[in-house]
Amino acid sequence: MGKFVLKKTATGFKFDLKAGNGEVIATSEVYTTDDACKKGIASVAKNAPIAAVENQTVEGYAEEKHPKFEVYTDKAGEYRFRLKATNGQVIAVSEGYKALAGCLNGVESVKKNAPEAETVEE
Repeated sequence: MGKFVLKKTATGFKFDLKAGNGEVIATSEVYTTDDACKKGIASVAKNAPIAAVENQTVEGYAEEKHPKFEVYTDKAGEYRFRLKATNGQVIAVSEGYKALAGCLNGVESVKKNAPEAETVEE
């Protein structure tokens, strides 16, 4: 089972969603308060399982409604995803993947792990 790891940084608070094997599958922005970070975690847990996948790497892709996972390629040519809440705010992002299949597996892992993940503080 996955877990949200909440951490204090030099400028605020952030979280990583880790899969059962300990791999980081999604990361948050830096929040100014612990409470705001916990709200971000709740938003990921609520939105991830119902979010559609918008694959922006294919030409003429269908635009999905929020909440959604946007799959795209970065400047280095790696595949990434970002999870957007119902209000369009980015609430979690992925690392770079070499293959589209790996990125889509990451999306599925977030969908599966986020709803039941416990929150631990580091």
